[in-house]
Amino acid sequence: MMKMTNKIQTHIPKLKLSPTQAASALAAPLLALSLTSCFGGRSSATGGEVTGVGGSAWAEPTPYGMVLVDRGAYAMGPSADDSIWDIKANSKGVSVDAFWMDETEITNSKYKQFVFWVRDSIIRERLADPAYGGDETFKIEEDKEGNPITPYLNWNKAIPWRNPNEDEQRAIESVYRTNPITGRRELDPTQLNYRYEIYNHTAAAQRKNRLDPATREYNTDLPVSDELPVISKDTAYLTDEGEIIRETISRPLTGDFDFLNTYIVNVYPDTTCWINDFENAYNEPYTRMYFSHAGYNNYPVVGVSWEQANAFSNWRTDFLRRSLGKDGIYIEPYRLPTEAEWEYAARAGNSESSYPWEETLPYDERGCFYANFKPMDGDYVRDGHVITSPVGTFSANDFGLYDMAGNVSEWTSTAYTESIDRLTSDLNPEYRYDAAKEDPYKMKKKIVRGGSWKDVAHNLRSDLRMWEYQNEQRSYIGFRNVRSQIGFARGTQKKRK
Repeated sequence: MMKMTNKIQTHIPKLKLSPTQAASALAAPLLALSLTSCFGGRSSATGGEVTGVGGSAWAEPTPYGMVLVDRGAYAMGPSADDSIWDIKANSKGVSVDAFWMDETEITNSKYKQFVFWVRDSIIRERLADPAYGGDETFKIEEDKEGNPITPYLNWNKAIPWRNPNEDEQRAIESVYRTNPITGRRELDPTQLNYRYEIYNHTAAAQRKNRLDPATREYNTDLPVSDELPVISKDTAYLTDEGEIIRETISRPLTGDFDFLNTYIVNVYPDTTCWINDFENAYNEPYTRMYFSHAGYNNYPVVGVSWEQANAFSNWRTDFLRRSLGKDGIYIEPYRLPTEAEWEYAARAGNSESSYPWEETLPYDERGCFYANFKPMDGDYVRDGHVITSPVGTFSANDFGLYDMAGNVSEWTSTAYTESIDRLTSDLNPEYRYDAAKEDPYKMKKKIVRGGSWKDVAHNLRSDLRMWEYQNEQRSYIGFRNVRSQIGFARGTQKKRK
């Protein structure tokens, strides 16, 4: 777990209401409703029968670039032994609810939008700073009546990229640096820190974490302890030198805010992963060009850790909420898929298939490949690509999802442990462990799925799990987002032919 406070706050999302706060917010209208009923209301119109409470539902539009994966059940995991690869059958019947999923992996272009948003938020913060001219129009601190409010950045005011004055120029240039070797002007990755807060609804909902001791245990035969439960929360802050300090605090529960976790994440991808993943290989051009050059815009982003992928997901959610501009409308957050969701989507709900396609071979009768991987020893190019390929190059599976095998492996939200199959439920299975900084490194493993451009065909299997440490940044790991669908009636998933 980790917590953070930014000296330059690049992002402060709207606070989500806890269950207790939500209940309080509803109290007034409920009271008004009950008083109305006491004095007659419209009960006579229905003959005194209970007819239910109506309401208007916000029609959830199809999220951009996503497809709906409908609810379903399947046998998760390998269903047969494989002595060659020492795989034991351990399939488990599970069910998952419906969710939206990105058609493709997150691209360099989409991730750059995140990076540039963080850059622009820092610039706006500095343009409003008296040390850089103090243009108060870049930061709103009062409402229309002049009353003080929680300050927020004004994204409607454009940054003066062209013809800035001296102070504005210093603010803009402050997020750049000059490369001491090449002399080129480039973004300073060390400054690109994103601060966000996540309310842990699961922990807050658990009975053991209730403030009222009498409601923690329903078995009246057991004694009630007045001792407050001890909870852990993540926090973080920046030092004066710009170093991110992450801490996990354990303390007696005092209220809903104890379930609010704060994170600060440096969002710039590790472009050196191309060298560090491959010893004695000339991959320097990728370090300079893969993320920054527009020619790679439609390629999957790599060099992002599990932590950075979560930060992107949070930013994407908040970006959508701001664009909707409708107070009170709830949207499910963008997030990483659970391992069970990912496997179900990759196999298109087919328990008989070990790959996103029905055949056991990674190519058809004409020799056309279904995915980007390493077909032969040392031969990366037989499928037409040396490293990653543009997303959507190969055919989609029956759910309309591209690159669910190969190209890049993908982060899931699920923590890895050897006993995970015995720990998880058969309904929307998920194993979550938010590792504290002080935890042993082996407890910071997260599950990745799908295999990548550097893997042999066997590692592309959709029914096999692999793992990586949550802070690692690899040239062969990327991610995609999902969003739970709001529970309207729906039918069976239609497969694409």
